[in-house]
Amino acid sequence: MILRGLATDAGSLVDRAVNENVIRLAVTGLSRAGKTVFITSLIENLLALARQKDTLPKLSQRLSKRGTSRLRDATILPAGISALPHFDQAANLNGLSAAEPAWPERTTHLAQISLLLTLTRRSFIGQRLGDRRVRLDILDYPGEWLLDLPLLSLTYAQWSEQTLALLRQSPRCETSADFLTFLTNRRPGDQDSDGLARQGHRLYKAAIEACCAQYGLRYLQPGRFLCPGPMGDVPLLWFFPTDVRHPLVLLPGSLMKLLNDRFEAYKRDMRATFFDTHFRAFDRQVLLVDVLGALHAGRAAFHDTARAIQDITTALRYGSHTSLIADRLAGSRIKRVVFVATKADHVPALLRDNLRYLLRSLSGEVESRQNAAGAAVSYQVAASICSTEDGSATLDGRSVHVVKGRILGEDKVRPFHVGMVPTSMPPDDFWSERFFELPRFRPPPIDPTPGSGLRHIGLDVVLDDLLGDLL
Repeated sequence: MILRGLATDAGSLVDRAVNENVIRLAVTGLSRAGKTVFITSLIENLLALARQKDTLPKLSQRLSKRGTSRLRDATILPAGISALPHFDQAANLNGLSAAEPAWPERTTHLAQISLLLTLTRRSFIGQRLGDRRVRLDILDYPGEWLLDLPLLSLTYAQWSEQTLALLRQSPRCETSADFLTFLTNRRPGDQDSDGLARQGHRLYKAAIEACCAQYGLRYLQPGRFLCPGPMGDVPLLWFFPTDVRHPLVLLPGSLMKLLNDRFEAYKRDMRATFFDTHFRAFDRQVLLVDVLGALHAGRAAFHDTARAIQDITTALRYGSHTSLIADRLAGSRIKRVVFVATKADHVPALLRDNLRYLLRSLSGEVESRQNAAGAAVSYQVAASICSTEDGSATLDGRSVHVVKGRILGEDKVRPFHVGMVPTSMPPDDFWSERFFELPRFRPPPIDPTPGSGLRHIGLDVVLDDLLGDLL
């Protein structure tokens, strides 16, 4: 019996080694770029593809063998004993398909989901080994936390200097007046005080919340100040940036020493609870960017988004070489990354290439760094769920390409002209004209039956770039 059990275990190990691949996918992006909708659509359309519905044409072509799909099955795996919350695919689908449809709530905590794809092999010899299994592990997490990745390499003094320099520039200074006034009344010799620390924290937190809400800024740290997660506003978070260049400020018993200690404790906690334990294991990455939203918010928000993307990707691990934080976040390298400009359904088809070129320009030198590290990089545009139809309308006596859709809360289909989408970083005179419309569309009618598929733009191309080599 013991020998038979050992033989069975050995056979299972061999089977997994020969027939099973694991793809760990990090769906990343700045806040409100559409991560939850992306994951929901990805899952729903893979389930539909396994039911022989051609919802992902690019993958259908890759998986076709003599007119028959090699994808035999796609299944959402049970949650098992994971310590992470399960990504609630059913709830998201129900909300989207309700009589009064609603987009999923923004992500406020970690969630994970796994799919198992079963495929027949391409070659006759390979088929003798049995079906291939590809397990796709997907992590959803607050976009605000992503900005803590470049923060991990900074000291408290460095972070404070960078952050205060930004806060004193427009438009941040308009929302930060109360906090900056508070700072002017602090002295290097101030004794440590939870009351002072919490007061400064609240004023700083209010300032960056207003930066996000009023100006669409995204380079805002620390991430948990904006999205604290399930633990809420714990004392670990009660710190704020200040001037620590004076030699006395970090003496034991000083307020600045307390702030410095909490900053370092915050970094350790984020490594232990997120970056080291969950984030570092992923080897494929999609980075979603709301390029249109950044354009609509104006020059400051657009350049803020560019800085955020460039700093985040500099800190990540690509290919076979290390990056600034690689030694601290030891784990697998990201082998494939796809940058995706979301909300492709807000612009007509003729402008979507412009959106893709603009995203590439927004990313700066990221592509060359990733290629040098051995990672495959691509840029795409997508709408995880398409809420519009292309059309034409008359504007100032001329015919223009538009999209037609329903705004949330309305029943009537109306045309929308998004305006000019540049192909590269806009010149200064671009920002003098604010002719730019960015409505929030109502989700289209959706079949709530699992595996029915969701109408999208470009999701199949994104998935082929991410997963195609292993399918």
